[in-house]
Amino acid sequence: MTFLDKYSDVSYVALRIVAGFLFLCHGTQKLVSYPTEFPYPLNTMSTSAGIIEVLAGSLIILGFYSRIAAFIASGTMAVAYWMVHGLNHPFPIANGGELSALYCFCFLYIATKGPGKFSLNTR
Repeated sequence: MTFLDKYSDVSYVALRIVAGFLFLCHGTQKLVSYPTEFPYPLNTMSTSAGIIEVLAGSLIILGFYSRIAAFIASGTMAVAYWMVHGLNHPFPIANGGELSALYCFCFLYIATKGPGKFSLNTR
């Protein structure tokens, strides 16, 4: 399947932009109930998470300081996993934390790889 090699840069950019956009949507849901209402009452922790999601998601989409933003987003998702899901059951599919775990490692990959093509900065 080496014919796919020529698409690796573009597919990475798509991963970065889509992951950033979905993360941004989690933040806007928490902070402004858009595109759908946030089902839980906000507290300091969820408000902080919402701010990180909006800021980091936006920076990751733009490829602007995306390494730092993705590293912070990855840490946020690690905390979310262990504080909300991880203590309930050892398997993410059973404790509802598979999305947090996936975001955590997706953002860790973005933090290590950098912004890639079509970004505002290259570091």
